[in-house]
Amino acid sequence: MPRRKELSEDLRSRIVDLHEAGKGYKSISKSLDVHVSTVRQTVYKWRKFSTVATLPRRGRPVKMTARAQRRMLHEVKKNPRVSAKDLQKSLAHANIFVDTSTIRKTLNKNGVHGRTPRRKPLLSKKNIAARLKFAKEHLDVPQHYWQNILWTDETKIELFGKNTQHYVWRKKGTAHQHQNLIPTVKHGGGSIMVWGCFAASGPGRIVVIDGKMNSRVYQDILQENVRPSVRQLKLRRGWVMQQDNDPKHTSNSTKKWLQQHRIRLLEWPSQSPDLNPIEMLWHDLKRAIHTRHPKNIATLKQFCEEEWSKITPDRCAGLICNYRKRLVEVIAAKGGSTSY
Repeated sequence: MPRRKELSEDLRSRIVDLHEAGKGYKSISKSLDVHVSTVRQTVYKWRKFSTVATLPRRGRPVKMTARAQRRMLHEVKKNPRVSAKDLQKSLAHANIFVDTSTIRKTLNKNGVHGRTPRRKPLLSKKNIAARLKFAKEHLDVPQHYWQNILWTDETKIELFGKNTQHYVWRKKGTAHQHQNLIPTVKHGGGSIMVWGCFAASGPGRIVVIDGKMNSRVYQDILQENVRPSVRQLKLRRGWVMQQDNDPKHTSNSTKKWLQQHRIRLLEWPSQSPDLNPIEMLWHDLKRAIHTRHPKNIATLKQFCEEEWSKITPDRCAGLICNYRKRLVEVIAAKGGSTSY
């Protein structure tokens, strides 16, 4: 008798009905033209599971045992940068031979996915302790304290250097066509260094720095821009300036200059750009500038000043309003890196 496709549920039901009516396996096989072994298996299945429906099949036996999965997850937890190839070799030592795609699928099923690691400043034990101390000491200060701080920082803006992932829709074999390329220029095609400040009431002054930045240049920038920004932003008496611990900011000459001009500083933990909300404004600024595609350094400077002036007071107020959340996250991370 030639091999047939899977029996329909209707035919299986008829087999069971005939069996219940007292018919034998051979009689049912002959009357329905079904092999005797198939009749026997259908009746056996009905007796065991009380159904003639197709039950879920197990499929191919898994090679990745529960023990192998635990071993692999332990290795990934111990070293998140381990590659699928390395895991494959490790499993092979335990006589488990699987493809790298199986390893990735197994990790995904266990909630572990391959992702690009976030870039964060390197934190020493001293940095971590200082960050945690800062967060705990300032966690419960009133909101008006943060609203009376002038936040400052410097950043570099490259002409063609916006480091984001881009995608294009293209057909196979068209990767090198002009419209599917992103032009690159050595060293970003040139760049500018800018100093800026802001407070909860809005953006302050921004300065494009010409030449090399040193303590003297930094002091000149503060001389010309800090107090005018304080007046512009209407900060109250007793205002405080924030700056990071760059060597230009902490040199003896700069410390002396700050004391002479009676500028109070916010004690700041090193390696903590995530605690300075001006970083969010730099992100906004760079995105806005590169959307306009500056062609040279002159237009880069022009766009920088124009886009900085477009930052709204509401945007600034929102960054300061939520500042406590940053401190909470630092404490939750025990002084480690945060999502900011």
